Amino acid sequence: MPILAKLREMLDASDVSYTHHVHPLAYTARELASVEHIPTHEVAKVIVFLADPGYGMAVLCGDSLVDVLELRSTLGYQRLRLATEAELAELFPDCELGAMPPFGNLFGLSVYVDSRVAGEETIAFNAGTHRDVVLMRFQDYRNLVQPEVIHFARQAAA
Repeated sequence: MPILAKLREMLDASDVSYTHHVHPLAYTARELASVEHIPTHEVAKVIVFLADPGYGMAVLCGDSLVDVLELRSTLGYQRLRLATEAELAELFPDCELGAMPPFGNLFGLSVYVDSRVAGEETIAFNAGTHRDVVLMRFQDYRNLVQPEVIHFARQAAA
């Protein structure tokens, strides 16, 4: 089953309010924000990493950069690196490269959300493709995914 169908099935079963849009191709968080007419900080982008215990998913605002050293230190790991494109293709076979939704629980991954994302009322994110986007309340996302909220990102220069 394509990831969009799995995601929508989970959201519908949980009875949360969300919207799904299909838009022109948007590969970056800035492009997604532009086509959706929302601030870039409301886009939840996904970074996948490999650390001592295995793969994990980090979710940060679209206008932020992951601080890998901060993430590794905060999680208490000796080693942590970003996943390669080949690893992403293997981990997320139903997703276009770089378009995985921030639902690590659908993939058996632990999820860590940057504290800045947790301060957002609503979030928007890729839903498996660079054309599909889901918008929902952050609190509903938090209730469904049960991520650990930590600080690991810094805002990118304008």
